[in-house]
Amino acid sequence: MDYQKTAKELTTLLGGKENIISATHCATRLRLVMKDEDLIDKEAIEELDGVKGAFSSSGQFQIIFGTGSVNKVYEPFARETGLETDDENQKPVSHDEAVKQKMNPLARFAKTLSNIFVPIIPAIVASGLLMGLLGMMKAFNWADPSSAIFQMLDMFSSAAFIILPILIGVSAAKEFGGNPYLGAVIGGIMIHPNLLNPWGLTEAKPEYMHLFNFDIALLGYQGTVIPVLLTVYIMCLIEKNLRKVVPNSIDLLVTPFVTVIVTGFVTFIAVGPLGRILGTGISNALTYVYDHAGFLAGLIFGGTYSLIVLTGVHHSFHAIEAGLLNDIGRNYLLPIWAMSNVAQGGAGLAVFFLAKRAKTKEIALPAAFSAFLGITEPVIFGVNLRYRKPFIAAMIGGALGGAFVVFTKVAANAYGLTGIPMIAIAAPLGLQNVVNYVIGMLIAVAVSFILTIIFKVKEVEK
Repeated sequence: MDYQKTAKELTTLLGGKENIISATHCATRLRLVMKDEDLIDKEAIEELDGVKGAFSSSGQFQIIFGTGSVNKVYEPFARETGLETDDENQKPVSHDEAVKQKMNPLARFAKTLSNIFVPIIPAIVASGLLMGLLGMMKAFNWADPSSAIFQMLDMFSSAAFIILPILIGVSAAKEFGGNPYLGAVIGGIMIHPNLLNPWGLTEAKPEYMHLFNFDIALLGYQGTVIPVLLTVYIMCLIEKNLRKVVPNSIDLLVTPFVTVIVTGFVTFIAVGPLGRILGTGISNALTYVYDHAGFLAGLIFGGTYSLIVLTGVHHSFHAIEAGLLNDIGRNYLLPIWAMSNVAQGGAGLAVFFLAKRAKTKEIALPAAFSAFLGITEPVIFGVNLRYRKPFIAAMIGGALGGAFVVFTKVAANAYGLTGIPMIAIAAPLGLQNVVNYVIGMLIAVAVSFILTIIFKVKEVEK
């Protein structure tokens, strides 16, 4: 693949560099905000070497190149379009700001949550995966839990969840326009060693202190999400408003000092307890639906999750999943999302066997394999949506798989991993949990594969 040539051809097919407001890329896709999407030659773009699909969603025109290729295309593309320049006056508007300007309020809220949680997913995945592997080693007697190395690895695995408020504090402060290091300080205050750590504790009760006629529980916020988000949002408001009135000569001393002091008091007196109640309420409501709607909830969520992926707001669910882990110690939503993901892979695999065009086969097989590992965008946008029937077949497969994992109470001990890798974070909850998860995957993949074969696909020969 000639990346320079692809970048040049892509710029032309997008309507020229004047039609591009901003651009960035994720692990698999080039994400563009355009002035006029009617100027885009979508069909020609999809025929470019290396392109696995293109679609418009959430205020962005997105082009799928796949892992390892998209970043190599982006570099010459940025040079070609003038997105990389040393002149601050010539640089385009921030990509996130350009995207948000094209979104409705609900989509902007979901995008904000996504921007906060996506950067910290690697830390959660690393900890969850290690926790899962240790759980398997303990369950199958592969290692001595009292050994020094096991205890050390156990500390490694729980660290990300314990310091989650600090991680969220940094990421949220960046998103809300505040100082990320002040966000880290606020997160650190919320998990101070003098506060009782509730993470992993059930019976322990905190002490209280009396301040300003308030009884304040000396209870930490380890593992919590909503209290930290609310607190850091308020911190950023305080910081930005202070910078408007504090003289520049003393800004460095006064603004951080006042921001931390005021935010700290507000956190323990009002925002923290309120956020804890709100987060617990959301978890309890979801658990009530999960316990009483049974397999019907899995049927609906598993069947519709792929539609949510189309909107791009699915990353915002990480906030809810993190809350579940803190409140009840297990994530029962992730297995449902996983069924939807592998079902898309099953449908994509069927398209590989049905397709006659070499380009379709070239895209379908690696895209399907990617879905089995939890990355669904290539198979959804590059294969299944293009032929529609495979996407519908995958929704049905995801619904049935989702119903099964809910019926059998499958759960995970982290978030961020679906597909085959999720086995590692399902293992700590027992062997039967893993077995039921694998059966659910087989149901989702088999149903979507068979239905796609029955529905067939109609290729347009070129």
